Amino acid sequence: MAKWTPIHEAPEPLEGPVVATITGGTILWFVLFLIQLPFYGWHRDHGHEWWVWTCLAGAVLGLYGTWYVRKRDTAIKGASSPTGDAGPGIPARPALEDEAPSGPNP
Repeated sequence: MAKWTPIHEAPEPLEGPVVATITGGTILWFVLFLIQLPFYGWHRDHGHEWWVWTCLAGAVLGLYGTWYVRKRDTAIKGASSPTGDAGPGIPARPALEDEAPSGPNP
């Protein structure tokens, strides 16, 4: 049997409003948790209490995801800036030894 190889190249990854998407999803999970909370007794009686905890877990993981993608976006913007400054709390990229210093040549 021959090894499968792709016929075409993989497409570029989609880049969009990642922070807004993750934040919106986090808010949605938390709202669903709050909506289901008054019905916790019904969920428990019918064996569906995991629905409530799934929504809470989605909200907590969404908070982590929001922190992660904000840090990622800051690092990407810092790497693409000419000064290399990644923003507050993130150090600029150190110059490599074999890189020529930027500025006027003596």
